[in-house]
Amino acid sequence: MGSREVTDWQGKRVTVAGLGVSGVPAAKVLHGLGAQVTVVNDGDDARAREQAAELTALGITVRLGDGATLPEGTDLIVTAPGWKPDKPLFTAARAAGIEIWGDVELAWRLRGPDAAPWLAVTGTNGKTTTVQMLAEILKAAGLRTAAVGNIGISLLDAVLGEEQYDVLAVELSSYQLHWAPSLRAHSAAVLNLAPDHLDWHGSMEAYAADKGRIYEGNRVACVYNVADKATEDLVRAADVEEGCRAVGFTLGTPGPSQLGVVDGILVDRAFVENRQQSAQELAEVTDVRPPAPHNIANALAAAALARAFGVPATAVRDGLRNFTPDAHRIAHVADVDGVAYVDDSKATNTHAAEASLAAYDSIVWIAGGLAKGATFDELVAKSAQRLRGVVLIGADRALIREALVRHAPEVPVVDLDRTDTGAMLAAVQEARRLAVAGDTVLLAPACASMDMFANYNKRGDAFAEAVRELGA
Repeated sequence: MGSREVTDWQGKRVTVAGLGVSGVPAAKVLHGLGAQVTVVNDGDDARAREQAAELTALGITVRLGDGATLPEGTDLIVTAPGWKPDKPLFTAARAAGIEIWGDVELAWRLRGPDAAPWLAVTGTNGKTTTVQMLAEILKAAGLRTAAVGNIGISLLDAVLGEEQYDVLAVELSSYQLHWAPSLRAHSAAVLNLAPDHLDWHGSMEAYAADKGRIYEGNRVACVYNVADKATEDLVRAADVEEGCRAVGFTLGTPGPSQLGVVDGILVDRAFVENRQQSAQELAEVTDVRPPAPHNIANALAAAALARAFGVPATAVRDGLRNFTPDAHRIAHVADVDGVAYVDDSKATNTHAAEASLAAYDSIVWIAGGLAKGATFDELVAKSAQRLRGVVLIGADRALIREALVRHAPEVPVVDLDRTDTGAMLAAVQEARRLAVAGDTVLLAPACASMDMFANYNKRGDAFAEAVRELGA
């Protein structure tokens, strides 16, 4: 079942687990290849019924409200990445010796013989930004490329569509990697590792192991974070092709086989002729937007993958200059009375918030939301010296407040006992009261948004709207 030949799929009985953004396209593609497709879905809401009607009209069987039972005669399961490995459907499949693929595995198996190689990126934080930077660098080198995976066009569209690519910049989550056993990238990067999604993976070890799958079978370079030893450990554990190299990135001066920063310049000591003695200038720190430390690290990782693919130094500089950050990622909203207001609503976990807080010297921090099992002691201890004040909102704000009492008792804290959407305006007004000229009021919640907002975008929008009201 490894090639795109329709005959391989004709009559194969494939169960697609989950509708959603990956399940619907997977079902359509498999049906188009001649497979007998049955979609099973836990939910039976209006959206699911709408999607089911669309698929049923094509001749695809859909079972709503029954994601646990294995359809009789199933030859293969293709699952949405978010479905947990311990679901009864998968337990039954494993007992019957039935393979389980994710959408990434399906896309990998359906690539044509002349398919574009993949430059792959994972990590707890920074994946999307790094992949977008990488795509811009590759485009600046004149290569036909796209940012795919969790962003941009779907992987299935990229490998099956009419567009011909030279190389793909692929963002992969730990969920997707778990269900992609045969993926083999040209080169790959793990940006960082911090506790996240542990409820899904079961343990930090299992989470790290799934991230580490991205290095399996790499041909040219395994890119790791020098400041995060866990990423280097994953490289050491990986089974790669002969000649594949470990390439580190660091915010400090790089050693041989590393990319780093010297006197405000991003430099390459990995993909140069004499890496013991020489270095190649790639770009200036000021070419990276915003030039926050974690974002410079993202840029170095993107540059390493591009250089592994043979991209010239000038393309790294031009690509980074062309890159525009997504909304709600450490985005400057406005200056009011000499205070900068910055929206990093995308900082939905402690690791992302820590990187955001490290970018500024004197901060009034707006934080809180759904903690997803996280603890905040380490984050608060590391950031305490930077905090002028804190405004807390959201369902799990008490967890942050307790960490502040333990590690930053001198910092004034406003605890807004609210989880309504209007709380954001009150939070911004309180932050303004605490801030003085030269400070940054930073929305970096370290928590998910769903207790108060539909998503982190809506939370960031509410913050920006509240800031505009201040300046009105």
